Amino acid sequence: MAQSRAHRRTTGKLERFSEAAMRWTGTDAAFAIALVIVVVWAMLGPVFRLSDTWQLTINTGTTIVTFLMVFLIQRSQNKESLAIHLKLNEIVAALHGASNRLIEAERFSEKDLETLQKHYKELAQLAREEEDVTESHSVEEARERHSTKHDQEKRRAS
Repeated sequence: MAQSRAHRRTTGKLERFSEAAMRWTGTDAAFAIALVIVVVWAMLGPVFRLSDTWQLTINTGTTIVTFLMVFLIQRSQNKESLAIHLKLNEIVAALHGASNRLIEAERFSEKDLETLQKHYKELAQLAREEEDVTESHSVEEARERHSTKHDQEKRRAS
C-alpha cells in the first residue's frame, strides 16, 4: 500500500512536470528563447572559427532537446487521445439509436474498421441522394432539436 502511494506521488509529480513543460514549450517565450540561443550560437561561430566543437555544441543540444520532446509530445498526445475517445464514447452511449458497438472502436481491428467505414460511406451516399444540406440542416431543424433537448432536460430535472 505504501508503495502504491509513493508510486502515485511520483507519477503525479512526473505528470505535473510533463504537463507544465508541454504548456511552456508551446509559448511565444519558449520560441523566443530557442531563437535567441540559435542566434547567439550563430554569432559565436566566427569567434570559435566555425570549429567542430562549435558545431557539436548546437548538434548535441538540439539532439537532447528533440529526444526529450518526443516523449513529452507522445505523452501529451496519448492523454489527449484518451480524453477524446472518452468524450466520443460518452456521446455514443448517450445518443438514442447510436450503436453501442462503437464504444471503444479504437480497439477494433483494421479490417473491422474498414467494414464500419463502408457502412458509414453507404449512409452518407444515401443521404446525399435523398436530400440536400439545407433540407437536412435547416434553422428550423436546429430550433426543433434545441427545443426537444431542452424539454428532455426539464423532464430529467423534475
